[in-house]
Amino acid sequence: MLAAVCVAALLALGTVETPVAVGAQTRTLTVEDVGLEVGVSNLQLAPDESAAVVVLSRPDYEENRFVRELVLVDLASGEQRQLTPDRVAVGGLRWSSSGDRIAFTDTDPESEQRQIFVLPVGGGEARQITRAERGVRSFEWSADGSHFLFLTADAAEEREGEERHNLSFEVGYNSFLTQRAPVSSHLWRVPVEGGEAERLTEGAESINGMEVSPDGRTVALSVSPLPHAGELIRTFIRLLDVELGEFRDLPLEPPVNPGAFSPDGSTLVFSRARGPEPYFNPSGVLLQPVDGGAPIDVTAALDRDLGNAAWLPDGQSLLINGTDLTWRALWHQPLQGAAVRLDLGGVHPASAVAIGDNGTAVFVGREALRPPELYVMKAGEWAPRRLTDFNHALAAMKLGEVQTINFDGPDGFAQNGVLIYPPDYEPGRRYPLVLSIHGGPMGSSVEAFSTFNQIMAAQGWLVYSPNYRGSSTQGKAFQSAVIDDAGDGPGRDVMAGVAAVKALGIVDESRVGISGWSYGGYMTAWLTAHYDGWAVAMAGAAVTDWFDWYNMADMNIWAGFGLNGSPWLNDNAMNYWRQSPMAYAHQIRTPTLILSNTGDERVTVSQSYKLYHALRDNGVEVKFVVYPVGGHFPSDPVHRRDLRRRWVEWIADHFENVATSPPN
Repeated sequence: MLAAVCVAALLALGTVETPVAVGAQTRTLTVEDVGLEVGVSNLQLAPDESAAVVVLSRPDYEENRFVRELVLVDLASGEQRQLTPDRVAVGGLRWSSSGDRIAFTDTDPESEQRQIFVLPVGGGEARQITRAERGVRSFEWSADGSHFLFLTADAAEEREGEERHNLSFEVGYNSFLTQRAPVSSHLWRVPVEGGEAERLTEGAESINGMEVSPDGRTVALSVSPLPHAGELIRTFIRLLDVELGEFRDLPLEPPVNPGAFSPDGSTLVFSRARGPEPYFNPSGVLLQPVDGGAPIDVTAALDRDLGNAAWLPDGQSLLINGTDLTWRALWHQPLQGAAVRLDLGGVHPASAVAIGDNGTAVFVGREALRPPELYVMKAGEWAPRRLTDFNHALAAMKLGEVQTINFDGPDGFAQNGVLIYPPDYEPGRRYPLVLSIHGGPMGSSVEAFSTFNQIMAAQGWLVYSPNYRGSSTQGKAFQSAVIDDAGDGPGRDVMAGVAAVKALGIVDESRVGISGWSYGGYMTAWLTAHYDGWAVAMAGAAVTDWFDWYNMADMNIWAGFGLNGSPWLNDNAMNYWRQSPMAYAHQIRTPTLILSNTGDERVTVSQSYKLYHALRDNGVEVKFVVYPVGGHFPSDPVHRRDLRRRWVEWIADHFENVATSPPN
């Protein structure tokens, strides 16, 4: 149907991949349908590989929370059994090695802290194991099943007498919203039957995560020098011999994080950026011999951003996740030899893959027209079979076709983006175009199902999601090109993608809107300040001033890796200002909706206030709505739905009021 549209223009700009076919549908999506999506997470494969457990989450708007349940899925039949109907906060699943019990975390109603519980799979009540004062962050079973290793934050400093009113604390690399002294997290051990917990680590350093060797003797710890959020850029790996109580730091350049041990426990997987600027460069997957020696870069020839490496049972190869252009992908990586990308038949992995000793592999996946479900396949065959239909209500809707748009971008980059058509698309008509720009900047736009982008397409809009330089989609040269070029280069990429979509001859050029969250909000502010032709804009949690990021955000000084270092060294302050949208905000003329959380530590609300005042002072139509909650995006269903509703309604209202001629 679409192949006949503007063939000459397509040949000039690149290629349009075959659209995903639309099956039988009923009605189109509305904003209210955000409540239909069922979250699928915490996947764990049973030791005997007969079943898997997942956590399903659904919004409860009356109580304004997400209600979770633990579900067991039989891998042969797909039959399901609910295991925890009354535990709305269940998470962090772990099977016992015997397969007869499942441990999980849930909120203890007395302390209101997350604790470890153990549930017999065959039936019975869950039993609470821990009573950690500050709750359990994460945990693992010991290899013999006798203990749990868990991470918990230390208690805050207690001051006595008159000093109990003194809440002062020393500032480090933490968010300006921090109200208490950050405290370190440490490793503890507790018997599976419960009882007194034993502390295994202490000090100012903070432990963020852990991996346990198959024999249980060695624990690889992810350690930050201090508990402040910005210290994550200094994370290193420490090995603990549990039996001897001895520690050894691996001599690896931070930040590095441990992955899984090999089946024989001799080798540890870890990830590291392929360049001195973490995250601005793609991550590779490397191997570290536990007994010492140089790390082995097993994925050196695979120029993609990689992670979530899982060992195959023979210990001679890995299964690795990554993004490849507009696809979430899996590669089979031998320890010796070239990686092979697997053909998953249109399924995009949305989780790490759990692999059993007999080669059964399960993962959560999405398809272009199907929200998350559970898939199973056999190692070596790699043909995923969908097991579940948790999201049948969304999958049955009338959805828009999904295509990859390929084009020759500026500065020699071959580029791409994802275009979703309106569900009722008719050849020969022209439709409004809305940009939905991903964050990061090292995020990605892929063909996997997006509920909100499909909701916008159901308004009768074309929805285009670009992969601009900095995206984690096509290797080091593309991802690192955003370093010290935060706006100009990515801006040219986005505009080249818009031109490629317009060349299809299907865009109503008087109705082109732009929107995005986080770095997508940054690109929205940048592009409306530098390019004309926008009818409407929505800038959510937008980075508008790099000084605020560096000095006030939770990741704070990490921004310096992308902007030539600290703004307070040499003459770099002008470099920060030159790449901040606020330097050009006086040029914006597009009606703009601004959305933000007041408690956002990642992109502080101060940045949205600056954009708001700049637009108001220059007589630009602007509306600024805040949510008095924490987090970089609202975590509760009511505010999430309201945010999506305002986003769509703002664009729809301004499209209705646009004259038929292109905007100035």
